[in-house]
Amino acid sequence: MGVDNSLQLDSFCKNFKVVVNKLSEDEMEFDMIGIDAALANAFRRILIAEVPTMAIEKVFFLDNTSVINDEVLAHRLGLIPLAVDPRLFDDLSENDVPNERNTLVFKLEVSCEKGGPRRTVKSDQLKWLPNGSELPMELRNPSGNQKGYTSFSCSQASLPELSKNPPRVKHGDIIISKLGPGQAIELEAHAVKGIGKTHAKWSPVSTAWYRMLPEVVLLKEVRNEDAEGLAAKCPTKVFDIEDMGKGEKRAVVVNPRACTLCRECIRGGGEDLVELRRVKDHFIFTIESAGALPPEVLFTEAVKILEGKCERVISELS
Repeated sequence: MGVDNSLQLDSFCKNFKVVVNKLSEDEMEFDMIGIDAALANAFRRILIAEVPTMAIEKVFFLDNTSVINDEVLAHRLGLIPLAVDPRLFDDLSENDVPNERNTLVFKLEVSCEKGGPRRTVKSDQLKWLPNGSELPMELRNPSGNQKGYTSFSCSQASLPELSKNPPRVKHGDIIISKLGPGQAIELEAHAVKGIGKTHAKWSPVSTAWYRMLPEVVLLKEVRNEDAEGLAAKCPTKVFDIEDMGKGEKRAVVVNPRACTLCRECIRGGGEDLVELRRVKDHFIFTIESAGALPPEVLFTEAVKILEGKCERVISELS
């Protein structure tokens, strides 16, 4: 078909570049140029499913008389984004004891007085417990010494990396439940490290997606009334009118990046005037962070994970 789809390392190193177009606290848009679609998609999948975060995994209920049952309430708590760097924590396996290096503990205690107005329970009412769980563990042997659900050797508040930026919920206005008069919620929530492949609550992004750079080509010169009609068709203002003097005008492509490939420009006889293409090695990538880490840090972590995968493959092959 006259298209070279081969991937040469020298060519990749020479042509590949990343251009950041927009960067905010929770969102980043950048161009990846000179990269194969498979690699772009690998970054997308890693961002969604393999970059670890912290999320609430276990909820211990002491009291819940709200209209939401325990299971649903625990699920809602798990989906609340936590603003804490997961790189500061270790993974918690089945045989590990929850400690200050692998577990975060939050407490929620809210009630609505009888005869009072209804009360809304929001995520900012989750309070961090730096000393670990305050609940005694129930033992089958009553004569045994009671233990807590966590075993902290020190307060997390004494750790420099956590004392400077205490763990908290990312958004304090998330509604957890609503309480009527006489209802109450008292619980303890334990957050651990995990990945989105296990459960979506550990996904660090609300979305990560890309699109190929549109290429809009005028097949012939479009002038005067035809040019104005073409410019008016496009809802994203890809075309503009250029004054050529002596009352002559022509259409020009000024913003191909804004093209959504809606094909309005080629409807009604425009097939002979405009051709819509995509640049096969130019991807417009967008990352929207859920709040645990900034988007630029998430992409860096995704690169490290992909690098680790490549090293494991090379090690196995050698």
